Amino acid sequence: MAESKAQGTTLFSPYKMGKFNLSHRVVLAPMTRCRAINGIPNPALAEYYTQRSTHGGFLITEGTLISPTAAGFPHCPGIYTDEHVEAWKKIVDAVHAKGSVIFCQLWHVGRASHQVYQPGGTGSPISSTNKSISGRWRILMPDGTHGRYPAPRALATSEIPAVVEDYRHAALNAIRAGFDGVEIHGAHGYLIDQFLKNGINDRTDEYGGSIANRCKFLLEVIQAVVAAIGADRVGIRISPAIDHLDAMDSDPLGLGLAVIERLNKLQLTLGLKLTYLHVTQPRYTAYGQTEAGRHGSEDEEARLMRTWRRTFQGTFICSGGFTKKLGMEALAQGDADLVSYGRLFIANPDLVLRFMVNAPLNRYVRATFYTHDPVVGYTDYPSLSKGSGSHGLLSRL
Repeated sequence: MAESKAQGTTLFSPYKMGKFNLSHRVVLAPMTRCRAINGIPNPALAEYYTQRSTHGGFLITEGTLISPTAAGFPHCPGIYTDEHVEAWKKIVDAVHAKGSVIFCQLWHVGRASHQVYQPGGTGSPISSTNKSISGRWRILMPDGTHGRYPAPRALATSEIPAVVEDYRHAALNAIRAGFDGVEIHGAHGYLIDQFLKNGINDRTDEYGGSIANRCKFLLEVIQAVVAAIGADRVGIRISPAIDHLDAMDSDPLGLGLAVIERLNKLQLTLGLKLTYLHVTQPRYTAYGQTEAGRHGSEDEEARLMRTWRRTFQGTFICSGGFTKKLGMEALAQGDADLVSYGRLFIANPDLVLRFMVNAPLNRYVRATFYTHDPVVGYTDYPSLSKGSGSHGLLSRL
């Protein structure tokens, strides 16, 4: 979008995202919440998502597991069995009743797992590599403690098509459950990102080495999902500049451009646009680890994001540490079409309204982000109509 076209655009401007007519540009970002006990979506999830639904709003679910090997947190929902599909139907129906559009994020954590999360509680997590995540990071265990990431098992070349099929099958199940589409999670150091980043991928087969080879797995997943449910129901999330879970690349700008070049080519071949590309700001990692202010070079971040945004031929969503002010600036400057919010949406179910009327925000409580209580830290954050509650205000915003 040219800057002249973007001028006057705000978080509250309507937007046509493919075939979906959105009434505003505030998106619920996908976030791990650990409330789907034993992997089955339940009424607590219905309450959580409907609380954050607005007429013409857009929601992306938490990471939703595509297979029995995909988990790396306790009590994450799945979308690979009929039981999952039936459970999700109730949640999707409730969100649609509020007038929102909802996509299911398809997730496989790859090496960011542990034997305890694998089928039968044994077996090594799968990845592009045999290298484990460094001791800088810790995995959340089912009992609430934190452990070390074990060594993964590099997938054999012959095994990769079966994993691609898991994504395709999960996408079909998401549509069966009533979702409007899916987001393929190719970011944040999880399985697809483990193939993309040359700081992780040390393969010597057709999925490793050159940037073209490292993009191959992602492209095969996208092509399979698009063939199954249509390009206009598919979003992609990437984070070329994020080092979460040791996901580093020697050329983040080039990696992002390589992925986008292939997405543009696919769209041209299909004669159809993907629903969107969702890219995380580099500042995400800093905000994820601390409550401190902005980190790194703002100019470098802006250069990366603007280059990717101007290269991608379609809807561009940005995320990562946005406040209302930063979101408004990104839209006004033409740096994004939509802005997704995570932590602020956790603590403010009526975030869109609060932004609109410049109301103060509830403070989020990080200690309850990944607990399993169906209410506390999940659905008990108050809306404006229910008073300010006991969580307090996040005054720095």
